[in-house]
Amino acid sequence: MSPASTSASSSYVHGASGVPLIGATIGRHFDAICAAHADREALIDLGQSRRLRYAELREQVDRLACALRRLGLVAGDRIGIWSPNRVEWTLMQFATAKAGLVLVNINPAYRVAELEYALNKVGCRAIVSASRFKSSDYLAMLAELAPELAGCPPGALVAARLPSLQMVIRLGSDFSPGMLNFDALMTAPSPAELQALQAQGEQLQFDDPVNIQFTSGTTGNPKGATLSHHNILNNGYFTGEGIRLKPGDKVCIPVPLYHCFGMVMGNLGALTHGAAMVYPGEAFDPLATLKAVAGERCTALYGVPTMFIAQLDHPSFAEHDLSSLRTGIMAGSPCPVEVMRAVMSRMNVGEVTIAYGMTETSPVSFQTAVDDPLDCRVSTVGRIHPHVEVKIVDGQGRIVPRGETGELCTRGYPVMLGYWGDEAKTREALDAAGWMHTGDLATLDEAGYCRIVGRIKDMVIRGGENVYPREIEEFLYRHPAIADVQVVGVPDAKFGEELCAWIILRPGMSAGDDDIRSFCRGQIAHYKIPRYIRFVDGFPMTVTGKIQKFLIRDAMVRELATLAAAATPGV
Repeated sequence: MSPASTSASSSYVHGASGVPLIGATIGRHFDAICAAHADREALIDLGQSRRLRYAELREQVDRLACALRRLGLVAGDRIGIWSPNRVEWTLMQFATAKAGLVLVNINPAYRVAELEYALNKVGCRAIVSASRFKSSDYLAMLAELAPELAGCPPGALVAARLPSLQMVIRLGSDFSPGMLNFDALMTAPSPAELQALQAQGEQLQFDDPVNIQFTSGTTGNPKGATLSHHNILNNGYFTGEGIRLKPGDKVCIPVPLYHCFGMVMGNLGALTHGAAMVYPGEAFDPLATLKAVAGERCTALYGVPTMFIAQLDHPSFAEHDLSSLRTGIMAGSPCPVEVMRAVMSRMNVGEVTIAYGMTETSPVSFQTAVDDPLDCRVSTVGRIHPHVEVKIVDGQGRIVPRGETGELCTRGYPVMLGYWGDEAKTREALDAAGWMHTGDLATLDEAGYCRIVGRIKDMVIRGGENVYPREIEEFLYRHPAIADVQVVGVPDAKFGEELCAWIILRPGMSAGDDDIRSFCRGQIAHYKIPRYIRFVDGFPMTVTGKIQKFLIRDAMVRELATLAAAATPGV
């Protein structure tokens, strides 16, 4: 990590760096990397039993890029990708970048209404879709939205509910009415087509949009964060630098490619360093991930905390040789201290780092270093990334002194271009000076290390006391029977809000409400001890492993209302 320039008195920091930003488009940088590492392994998909070296990856990407242009797609057009982790996803990532198209990541968990909203919001002309994934029949949902597919020539869709969509490209070689076949597109391009692709690439600018990712949409409809070549190429590079990736490394990527963690930190991080991208399967499975690391001798492993927990707790964990691991990244949601320690000691990931960021910042803005002191690596999200600025401000927008809590704001090359087609939401997030307001509560210490205290909307005010659920969760993780815990605030007539803890116990362990409260007494302030404790089997979460606390809160509000009604005479 580069040194950070800090102000000892105020919570402002910027990542001073002697390493320049990459001033190229993804396509140009991709070509250079593929030429420099032609014979190295580039992409290993164990679920599909496919392996590509860098020279082969470029050849496949060029075939697809030329095919997309042959269909009539032109620079600036939006094309959706709706698929779990597969080779085709990554081919699309790089082919669209080379062709000047804007790749629109469609969440694999989306259903009909969400798909309709996403495609129409950004005006997709085309979509590449898997046939199905888990319980989702993608082709049936597309046919429901566009029944006109049944009678239209492939590539000439005119659909009432999807007015922009003209082409549906299905993965595989099977026939579907009105749809093009991905496999059929992968024919060898002519020399003229390759020359035209090269000429197109020379016209593209690194500030052009290249990717749209929809935020989780916990309130209202999802917003389409629009990211440029410059945003994500550099963020992938500097995140890889943070874990000292090098040519020949193998990065195990069990996180979804549709998310920044997979496509930026994973794919672009590996690409920019001549390392191999390793996919254990279409979706996260702890056993498949352990097998991938052991079988491919992976040197880096990525994941959200719940993924690492699932691997550590797997019955066959001890049977897998993880000695090849050296480094990795844990991100996506706050990383429990005890989980971090277990990953370092039991999984052999001694140089594991924690990264912090958000989709709108491409995503990483803070990362721990592989040689940071242990306490910094397990209790903070590290220091500022190169070429990035951060300030922490109070409710009036004034920078707070070091050590005080406020909202974290980010500025610099990773900040998105804006939310697609939504100037109002863009102005809410990006202020006139270019600062992205994250909504996260954080502190900066004198050395520039950042601690994420929680979300502004998650902060609990109990009897006038500000309570940060993250602090209580970290304390409860110390309990030997607790595998995972989430703390939320629920309405209370007396105190305004009360604390509720949802707890997942370790296999074979037991505990009761009184055990948990006894563990807290005398160790944390009385007002921080949860009033409500529920033992659960799991938490509601997004497919990227982010805990949806608002759903926990909603469930508790309903439960408490039911209990109150039952306790009221005559009800």
